[in-house]
Amino acid sequence: MMSKYEIKNAWYKIGKDEENAIEKFSSEYISFIDESKTERVCINEIIKQAKENGFIDLKDLIVRKAPISPGMKIYAENNHKAAMLFVIGNQNIESGFKMLGAHVDSPRIDLKPNPLYEDSNMALFKTHYYGGIKKYQWATIPLSLYGTVYNNSGEKINIAIGDQEDDPVFFINDLLIHLSGDQMQLKASEVIKGEQLNVVAGSRPLPLDKEGKEQKDAFKGNVLKILKEKYDIDERSFLSAEFELVPSGRAREVGFDRSMIMAYGHDDRVCAFAALKSILDVDQTELMSCAIFADKEEVGSQGNTGMESRFFENMIAELINLQGDYSDLKLRRAFSNAKVLSADVNCCVDPSFPEVTEKSNNAILGNGVALTKYTGSRGKGGCNDANAEFTYEVASLFDDNDVVWQTGELGKVDQGGGGTIAYILANYGAQVIDCGTPVLSMHAPYEIVSKVDAYMTFKAYSAFCK
Repeated sequence: MMSKYEIKNAWYKIGKDEENAIEKFSSEYISFIDESKTERVCINEIIKQAKENGFIDLKDLIVRKAPISPGMKIYAENNHKAAMLFVIGNQNIESGFKMLGAHVDSPRIDLKPNPLYEDSNMALFKTHYYGGIKKYQWATIPLSLYGTVYNNSGEKINIAIGDQEDDPVFFINDLLIHLSGDQMQLKASEVIKGEQLNVVAGSRPLPLDKEGKEQKDAFKGNVLKILKEKYDIDERSFLSAEFELVPSGRAREVGFDRSMIMAYGHDDRVCAFAALKSILDVDQTELMSCAIFADKEEVGSQGNTGMESRFFENMIAELINLQGDYSDLKLRRAFSNAKVLSADVNCCVDPSFPEVTEKSNNAILGNGVALTKYTGSRGKGGCNDANAEFTYEVASLFDDNDVVWQTGELGKVDQGGGGTIAYILANYGAQVIDCGTPVLSMHAPYEIVSKVDAYMTFKAYSAFCK
């Protein structure tokens, strides 16, 4: 008979109580990801839950010059698109901290600054895709429109259309099969080109004018008329607005056994949710615990809300200052003593495409959270390669806390690859390793994760923080 250690599938290693905990966690995660379709609404939900659990705004502490003390729970928000949560430890911050680093942006379709036009009796939006996608996957599926825009009165309006039952949805056309002779000969990357990701926004014209004639740009004009009446915005409003198109619809359980979850944005909101739940559960520890929820990872982590910004460093500096007697040396010591789980998903072995992965080194659905020593591409380009000491420390911690874990890679050596925010944090001198949920169909409009893997991710993060 095989020992419990030799059995790899996590479902064999849990009891009834933990099975119930998995279902509860999964239900909460489904609710979270349904309310977190974009980075803005995701950060809103994270801050909302933090406040409900006693976290206070770092800005208020800075204004009041209030000292911080062990056990205090603090949050910091960055331009509505990134956030950090802290639980102050018993030791001074210069002694180091434990951190979970996730990102909350996902691949999507953005509107261009001047998007609206009409052609062939249709009003359409021009778009620019965000992140790494297979463009053809985004055609002929229902899309929801989320946006932040200022109206003509200078009021900020948040728009969400397509996820309520009685909402209209939006749509990207594809060529009908009957006329696809040439298209079917193209490479998959060219089947739908970036400039063909045009979104159908309407097909009803403005009424005829007083003389019974068609009005100029009647189809585009009717869309503008609706936007003016409902939101008091016009064509000029698009220039400064943010509009994002994401798959419409709610997360769903998958399979007769309901063992999996299908949703848009598992990468990386499944890890973000596990990190959120873990930090909310922390009361007080020796070292400070923190979780960061960054933006822009899918496009390189640049920008003032991405991990390459100074936001993370600045917030740690502010906390050290509130502890008293700030110095740059204390900040440097804090980073060099830090230990970090880069909380990002990994690819999963797909039995329909076995040629791109190696089963003995790639994560397999249901075998628990994936611990990934390095990411990068080909010759480990762009990776953080965790050292043996920290890898052993984390693996031992998981074993001691009955976390079911497995090793992960991003496919075979010369097949492709990808990255996370791990190398950015390692540049500060911190010990960092990637650790997250295995995902099927990563970067597709809808992705799949195993409930037990998502739960083991939460269990791993909780053990690390505590």
